Amino acid sequence: MSGRRAPLALLAIGVVTAATLTAIASSGHLPAAEAATTTFTPSADTHVDNSVPGTNYGTSGRLGVDGSPAKRLFLKFTVTGVTGTIGSAKLRVHTDDVSGATSPSGGTFRAMTDTTWSETGVTWNNQPAIDGATLGTLGSVARNAWYEVDVTAHVRANGTFSFGVTSTNTDGADYDSRETGATAPQLVITTGTTTTTTTPPAGGDPVLVGAGDISDSGSGDSATAALLDTIPGTVFTTGDNVYDSGTASEFASYYDPTWGRHKARTRPSPGNHDYNTSGATGYYNYFGTQAGPSGRGYYSYDLGNWHVVSLNSNISMSAGSAQEQWLRADLAASTKPCTAAYWHHPLFTSGANHAPSTATRPLFQALYDHNADLVLFGHNHQYERFAPQNPSGGLDTTRGIRTFVAGMGGASHYGFGTIRPNSEVRNSTAYGVLKLTLRSTSFDWRFVPVAGQTFTDSGTTACH
Repeated sequence: MSGRRAPLALLAIGVVTAATLTAIASSGHLPAAEAATTTFTPSADTHVDNSVPGTNYGTSGRLGVDGSPAKRLFLKFTVTGVTGTIGSAKLRVHTDDVSGATSPSGGTFRAMTDTTWSETGVTWNNQPAIDGATLGTLGSVARNAWYEVDVTAHVRANGTFSFGVTSTNTDGADYDSRETGATAPQLVITTGTTTTTTTPPAGGDPVLVGAGDISDSGSGDSATAALLDTIPGTVFTTGDNVYDSGTASEFASYYDPTWGRHKARTRPSPGNHDYNTSGATGYYNYFGTQAGPSGRGYYSYDLGNWHVVSLNSNISMSAGSAQEQWLRADLAASTKPCTAAYWHHPLFTSGANHAPSTATRPLFQALYDHNADLVLFGHNHQYERFAPQNPSGGLDTTRGIRTFVAGMGGASHYGFGTIRPNSEVRNSTAYGVLKLTLRSTSFDWRFVPVAGQTFTDSGTTACH
C-alpha cells in the first residue's frame, strides 16, 4: 500500500441508506460530530484473498474488497462507556489514496455474529462467516474519500460488533485500515437523539416532524429516519407505517430498524396498509398506548400552545359516528389557541393514484367549526401543499385550514394527475420529512429533503 496521503483539504463523505449512496462535501476534515457522540476505532480489521488462501493481512494498511480475485473485508469494534439510548451508529471508511482504490462498487456491508476472530489469525481458509443482515451497499467510490453506512440496526448497546464486506464487482475497492491512523475506520455512536417528550425543548418552540407511507424493503425509510436523527421533537406519522400488510414481522423487519429508533417520541396514525392485517393488530401491538386508547386509532395531546389530534380514516368518520362525536367533544374541551390534526386518507390531493377521500369531510368539518389551523394527510406518496380551504375546497383566507399531503416517508413515489384548486406546491421525486415549528400564535413549515436531494418548501401561517 502506498504510504502517501493527499492533504485533507477536501474529502467526500458518502451517506448510505440501505442500497443508496449519496456523496456530500466536507472541508478540511471529517464532518463535525453531532452532540453526544462517541467515536470508536476498530479493535481488529483485516481482509482475506482467495488467490492466496493461506495469507493473513492483519498488519496491512489496506483493506480490500473485490469480486475477482475474491476479497472480503472484516471489521470489529468494541463499544464501551456509552450511556443512554443509541440514536444512531454510523460506520465510516476511507478509500486509499491510490488510483486502484476507485471502484464502481464499494461493497455490501453485513452484520456478523462471530466476534471472536483474530486480526492476525484470519485467512481465506479459516475466515469467519458473514452471516448477518445486510446493513448497506456502497455504489461508486472515489480515491481518498470518506464513506458512511448506517449500522444502527446492528449496534444497539455496549458490546463487541463485527462487520463483513463483500463485493461481486471485479473492479474492487481498497480502504485504509486501522494501521493508517487518521484515516482508520470509525464507528460513530450518537446518543440522546431519540429521547424527547411532548414538551417544548428548553428555550424553544415545540417541533412536530414526520411523514407517512414509510417503511418497506427499499431504502427510502432509512434515509428519512436519518433526518429524524438530527431533528428533535415529536414525530407524527400519516399512516401506512409499514408495507405491504402491516404485519408484526413487517414492523420488526422494516419499520423498527429505521423509524423505530424514534418510537418513544412517535405519535402515529394508521393507514389502509396497516389495516391489511385484521384489526391492524400489527400496528396496535407495535405502538401500544402511543396509538391511542383501546385500539380505536384516534387520540389527542398538547404541544406548547397547540392541541394536536391524531385521527383514524380507516373506520367510520360520518357525522354522528363515535369518532366524529369524540372529535367535536375533544375540540370543545381544548383550551389551546392553535389546533392541528393528521390522518391518512386526504380530503384534498392532486395525486394520480388516490382520489380525494370525501368520506373524511365530516372530520374536516368538525375541525373547521372549531377554528383549527393545520391538517396533514398521507396515502398519495408525494408532497403537496394547499392554501387554506374550507371543507368544500374553497379558498378561505379567514377561517380556512392549511393542508399538506406528506406521503414522502420512504415508499416509492406516485405521480400527479389533475391539479386541484388551491394546490400551491407539489413534488413527487424527493423523500423527506415535514418539520413544523409550533409557535405560540403561528406555525412554520419546512420540507426537509434527504441527503442528495434539493427540493424544499417553507413558510409561515398564523393561527386563527
